[in-house]
Formats: sequence, C-alpha cells, structure tokens
Amino acid sequence: MIKAGIFGASGYTGIELLKILRRHPQVDVLFGTSESSAGQKLSDIYPTTDELPLVVAEDAPVDRIDVAFLCLPHTAAMSTAKWLLAAGVRVVDLSADFRLKSADEYKTWYAHDHTAPELLSEAVYGLTEINRARIRHARLVANPGCYPTCSILGVYPLAKAGMLSDAPIIIDAKSGVSGAGRKPSMTTHFVEANENLSPYSIGHSHRHVPEMEQEIKAAAGKAQKIVFAPHLVPINQGMLATIYVQPRQAMDANALIGLYRQTYEAEPFVKVLGPGKLASLRYVVGNNQCVLSLTAVNGTTIIASAIDNLIKGASGQAVQNMNVMYGVDESAGLI
Repeated sequence: MIKAGIFGASGYTGIELLKILRRHPQVDVLFGTSESSAGQKLSDIYPTTDELPLVVAEDAPVDRIDVAFLCLPHTAAMSTAKWLLAAGVRVVDLSADFRLKSADEYKTWYAHDHTAPELLSEAVYGLTEINRARIRHARLVANPGCYPTCSILGVYPLAKAGMLSDAPIIIDAKSGVSGAGRKPSMTTHFVEANENLSPYSIGHSHRHVPEMEQEIKAAAGKAQKIVFAPHLVPINQGMLATIYVQPRQAMDANALIGLYRQTYEAEPFVKVLGPGKLASLRYVVGNNQCVLSLTAVNGTTIIASAIDNLIKGASGQAVQNMNVMYGVDESAGLI
C-alpha cells in the first residue's frame, strides 16, 4: 500500500482528494493537516462520515508516509515541500508554488519571494498527458491550475503540430465558485455570486496566464501570447473554456478532430467529441475527464474544453500523477 498524507485536508481540494483516495485500492491515507481544526476529525468540521484525524503540520507523522499531497495556499507550500523532500517523502503540490520555472516570474505574479528556488528546476509540471515520462521519476510534481489544465489540453495538439500562428490565443473561461476555495470572500458570497456572471482579472492579469504561456511555449517551441477572460458562474463545480485560435493554415472540423484524436488516442481521461457535438459541463462534473469539441469557421478554430475544476483541475489530476509516479494503473481511484 502507498501511505499518504494530505496537508490542508479541510479545504475543497483536500476533501475531494480524500474522497478519491478512499476508493483507491492501493492507497492508505494516514492523516490530514489543518491549522485551525487540529485535534478534531474531518467529520467534526465538514458534513462527511470520514473520520480522518486532523493534526498540525509539525505533528504529522511524515516518517510513516510515502507521498504527501499539498492542498495549501500559494506561498505556504514551498517550505512544506522542502521539509518533506528532505525527509524522503515524494510530493504532489496542488498550489502554484512550483509551477513556474523562474523565481523572478513567481515574485512578479505572486508578490512573494520564492524560498525554495533550488527546487524549481527539479519540479515536474504535472499535466499528466504531456509530461507523463518525467512524472514517473519525479520527487516533486507541480499539479497544474484548473484554468491551465482546461486551456492547455485544448491547445496542445495544435501547438505540438506547429500549427499556431503568431496571433494571440483568446481564452474565454467560466468556473464554478469552488475554484475560489473554501475560505469565503465578498465575490463568492451567495448573494454576490448567485444569479450573476462575473468576469475578473481579464486580459493579461490573472495569475494562471504565465503558467499557460510557459507550457504552450514548451509545446510549440515559440512564445505565444494569451488573452484570458475568466468568469465566475453560480455553480458549485465545473469549468468550460472556449478557446479561439488562428492556426497557421485553415483546417476544417474533420481534420481538427482527426488531429486531436490522434494526439490523445492513448489518453484515458481526454475525450474528443465528433462533428456537430459541443463540450459541456454535463460530460465532466464529478469525474476526471477533459472533454473537447472542435469547430472551424472563417479560418478560426474554436475549441471548447470542459473539466471538473476540483477533479481533473486539481485533486483527480493529483491522484493521476501519483498513480504514474508509483507505476500503478493510471485510472486507479478515478472515474
């Protein structure tokens, strides 16, 4: 059995992660950490029957685990990862602390000095479908953000095929309220979010933009600018990105579907829909799938990419990466 601990187990990603790991046939979760609820069980603070014991991080029995999942806030995970790696524990970090390869860029976007810059070159960006070979041997996996997962999987086949022109990629994305985390804020307050649709951090200002540009550049072999418009929609879970691309040469929908299906033919969690079908949240909420649809009009490729932001966009992908790291069935625990 793989022995696991969850750091930050009382947030939405931590709770979703625990649900997945509880049905995993080869994982035993020994503890969760919570700074505010230490000494209690998860069932004491959340409507669940799971009695996972909660401890402060300093008291966690890390000598008993093989892998740690960090469901911690940005800037808080880097010191924890450093400590765990030194203790011989492999780490899957669900925060943004190891996604960017430059400490200077991290400081620019997160307004915080990176305290473990020596680990940035070692960390493997954990988009499983793209970096599986490196993930197998990784000590530290940087689990992607939900918007980048949804968007990069949507663009990757065109980038890999060298089909991206110099025109900006336009990404119009909508996310459920759970993407903002469990800690309440004014924008996620029920009265503010319900029956509303709110854009935020639009243009080139959202923290996930450099992550998307970094990985698309790696796939395409050239820098690619992104115009990004995220929106908050009044649903619990789910994410849909509508992506507009001007390819180097026009392709009809059938050719696009053929390219995407060839790229993802061996992927258990990426489904490319056929002609005339459009991706939607109904396909993905509650599972680890990314569902893609392709439309071509007047030289523009329109990609619709749907995921569950808490599962394929966070906890499910973290388990998928762990499965690859330990050489077990990649689909174990996942649907």
